[in-house]
Amino acid sequence: MKFDGYDTTGFYDEMFAANAQPRPEAEPLVDRIESLSVGDLHRRQQAAEKTLLQMGITFNVYGEQEGTERIWPFDLVPRIVEADEWDWIERGLRQRITALNLFIDDIYHDQRIIKDGVVPRDIIESATAFRPACMGLSPPGNIWCHITGTDLVRHSDGQIYVLEDNMRCPSGVSYVLENREIMKRTFPQVFAASRVRPVAEYPSQMLAMLESLAPKGVTNPTVVVLTPGVYNSAYFEHSFLARQMGVELVEGRDLVVSDGFVLMRTTKGYERVDVIYRRVDDDFLDPKVFRADSMLGVPGLFDVFKAGRVALANAPGTGVADDKVIYCYVPRIVKYYLDQDILIPNVPTWMCWEDESRAHVLKNLDSLVVKAANESGGYGMLIGPHSTPEQRDKFATLITENPRNYIAQPTLSLSRVPTICGDRFEGRHVDLRPYILYGKEIFVLPGGLTRVALRKGSLVVNSSQGGGSKDTWVIARSPGNNGGDRASIVDTTPVPVATSALPGAGGHSQSQSQLQTQSQTQSQSSGGDSQRQQQSG
Repeated sequence: MKFDGYDTTGFYDEMFAANAQPRPEAEPLVDRIESLSVGDLHRRQQAAEKTLLQMGITFNVYGEQEGTERIWPFDLVPRIVEADEWDWIERGLRQRITALNLFIDDIYHDQRIIKDGVVPRDIIESATAFRPACMGLSPPGNIWCHITGTDLVRHSDGQIYVLEDNMRCPSGVSYVLENREIMKRTFPQVFAASRVRPVAEYPSQMLAMLESLAPKGVTNPTVVVLTPGVYNSAYFEHSFLARQMGVELVEGRDLVVSDGFVLMRTTKGYERVDVIYRRVDDDFLDPKVFRADSMLGVPGLFDVFKAGRVALANAPGTGVADDKVIYCYVPRIVKYYLDQDILIPNVPTWMCWEDESRAHVLKNLDSLVVKAANESGGYGMLIGPHSTPEQRDKFATLITENPRNYIAQPTLSLSRVPTICGDRFEGRHVDLRPYILYGKEIFVLPGGLTRVALRKGSLVVNSSQGGGSKDTWVIARSPGNNGGDRASIVDTTPVPVATSALPGAGGHSQSQSQLQTQSQTQSQSSGGDSQRQQQSG
């Protein structure tokens, strides 16, 4: 299947240069694909989709009568990132996460950045995810943001920007790992030729990071994954990660606080829990401290955490740093704590709480992307060029009534990657979410989740609205290059036997309807657990 006639005009293409020639790092893959017939490539695509079905790789869609569970859409043509560019991305992510962690720790202690006039106090205290209950807290090692998913986009000029930070419950890494296994089944010879860096170590890196958070004196910590339950949009991922790490998947009703410790119900009695990777939002974590009606959390959990007898990843209160208004201050945050200029820039952003910026936004709603400061999953967003007059009027009212809650950005011309469309390839818009682990040191997974708008002309990478994903190939340096050992590792890991997702916990008498409602609600507000709408142009 040839790339003849593939259109690269108007946008930055991740695989082909402007002269329609493949970029050097993409040449082995392009040669391999062009050696296949249309029918052969389609058979490989169908085999990949069948594998997705067998693996149980799904996501949930709420509010549909025909059922909530769908197979994750996937396209065989990967996004490729060359070695030097990835090194720059990794340095930028390390810088950003280091500064944001220092910011969170400062906000809940001395608040020097407020006293020095870098970030206004009102912006912090009006953030929905700011938790006064966390004032004075000191998580292990003073690390708050243990798992982060940072969304990157590339504009038509080739510049990569940070679109937003997801520091509460970022989702999607399970699809990264499963996408890779599918691609290795589909193009096994190309991996060696392309020197693709591996992603399979993520679960072991994550487990090591979580174990490093264990309370003092605990040498063999018990780690669990806390899920809102089977109704959550990312439940597949929760069960997948628990299985890959070899730890228990639990719901709030499986845990109890007793004598100052968190205990897990097992068939042999109660067992102490030392570290909780929680995929439950702050609001639902502990009904004694946050939402009193929560059926997803554990009463008394927060006090055990404060006493240092259990670790939580991410720490409660971390979400203050992914507020979309705080995002606007990240370049200043980096400069304040690290005395460095930011490496990966933000998308230019207008803060509607500033009078001059608000006037500009209201005058240009038809050309801007407007976002609510504390929403995720594509909620609370206006894409101006594709909006109706009624929608713009609605957002003008919302902005005027609550300017603190809105920011606006230009509509970016997102980069594209070739995508299989019948018997030809067409460019489709993509973004990239790399994943960062922060424990004793910072680990950046070489790759990430490339989300793609599969519908022609679509501005949406949201899987429930026609979006999907691609594998992300970070290319290692060639042998003899002085880039260092870490960047020279290539993906030679064997493909494991596929297994289906674990079933959910059952046998409890609590209200299933209330559990379902809360599980879905927290999924839509916890910093990325539901699939998200993405701007492009």
